[in-house]
Amino acid sequence: MDIEGYAKRGLLASEPDIEDKLTARILEVKKTTPQHARNLAKAAIVEAKATLNVSGDVLESTISGVTMGQFGVGSRGMGDFYTHEKIAEVIGKTSAVVDTSHLDDSGAVKTNGSEEYIIVTVDGIHSRLSDFPFLAGFHVARASLRDVYAMGARPVALLSDIHVADDGDVAKIFDHIAGITTVSELTGIPLITGSTLRIGGDMVIGERMTGGVGAVGAASDLTSRIQSKVGDVILMTEGAGGGTISTTALYYNMHEVVDETINIKFLEACDALIDSGLTKHIHAMTDVTNGGIRGDAKEISRTAGVKLVFEESRMRPLVNKPVLEMLESLEIDYLGVSLDALLIIAPSEFADNIMQTVRAVDVEIDIIGRVEEGTGAEVIIDGERHDFTPRFRESAYTPIKKMIGEEEPRDFNEMKSAIDRAANDAVEKKRRVVEMIRNI
Repeated sequence: MDIEGYAKRGLLASEPDIEDKLTARILEVKKTTPQHARNLAKAAIVEAKATLNVSGDVLESTISGVTMGQFGVGSRGMGDFYTHEKIAEVIGKTSAVVDTSHLDDSGAVKTNGSEEYIIVTVDGIHSRLSDFPFLAGFHVARASLRDVYAMGARPVALLSDIHVADDGDVAKIFDHIAGITTVSELTGIPLITGSTLRIGGDMVIGERMTGGVGAVGAASDLTSRIQSKVGDVILMTEGAGGGTISTTALYYNMHEVVDETINIKFLEACDALIDSGLTKHIHAMTDVTNGGIRGDAKEISRTAGVKLVFEESRMRPLVNKPVLEMLESLEIDYLGVSLDALLIIAPSEFADNIMQTVRAVDVEIDIIGRVEEGTGAEVIIDGERHDFTPRFRESAYTPIKKMIGEEEPRDFNEMKSAIDRAANDAVEKKRRVVEMIRNI
């Protein structure tokens, strides 16, 4: 619970009994005495008042009037993709070889005086795995390494950032790190640094955990999405999911399916491709995560200016059987959730060598589609082509997500206009502050 936010909302609404209400809320969450709870409430109100009215570019926040939940940010659908496009606009043009405008899994820069690329990425833990720190650590570490591998690079190091709320058990940190370093020991890629903090310091009570894992790699050839070309074939490896599938299994009481996600097959497949030298012939690689294959197809199409056409009958057999059975029993679209499979786009003449190399490390793979002229994506089902556009949110995979739904809100275009204005305001603020500092 964010007691600072609670205090500010009460003050803005001019609630006369805000101190009493906040004291009661603290006692609901925190194991403490009534007097300590009241003292904490009083202090929170004092601090909230001090920061309620501020002025100046550095202190005044840019406001859109649209919340993260309303716009679906983090829900791996249309609103989330749109926000990431705006993030790239706020960052602006950079000197990077691959930056956020490419919508790739990682960014890439060239080292000074060398033709080698340095690859950097970061992934946040799945928000619903807060109560399962080991699982959260395992999957976020694996995800971060996947993003580096997907650029055709070999990871060389991991770093972590973990935040636990004030009442969380300290052992959550150790359990989480154990999950991360399980992946480290299996891959030989060390966890070398990190940060450990409380969420919001004294102002957030409860046991919630959040954080992320970053990875750094190096490569001489890149496999970024923008290189996808008309005539290429699309291949996909088997996938059993990660944090998303684990969350589905946990919150639908199908806990045995979690074990299906505990593997490093994606990483082993990428290692084999790099060792074989085939990555120099591969145009693009990505992991099937953001909104499932639907989301990846949209991002690749937009970045490379091509159309992607998929064959559903070839994708289905590559989904782990217990995972697919769970998803279908829950009426969850398997094409719209993270499967953690490896998607490869390459010239057709290299397809057989790629498949032989991946199968040699006991990972299944097949050709699932092709790249054509045009835009967007289509999927062939029973011989007929269908639109393959991602929904407003990724496939609803928990009871709460099903309640919220996947449909685009009626005022989506109005919200986009507000987001546009906020992004432009942020760019303008950056310009003013940069100018101010340069003129000091």
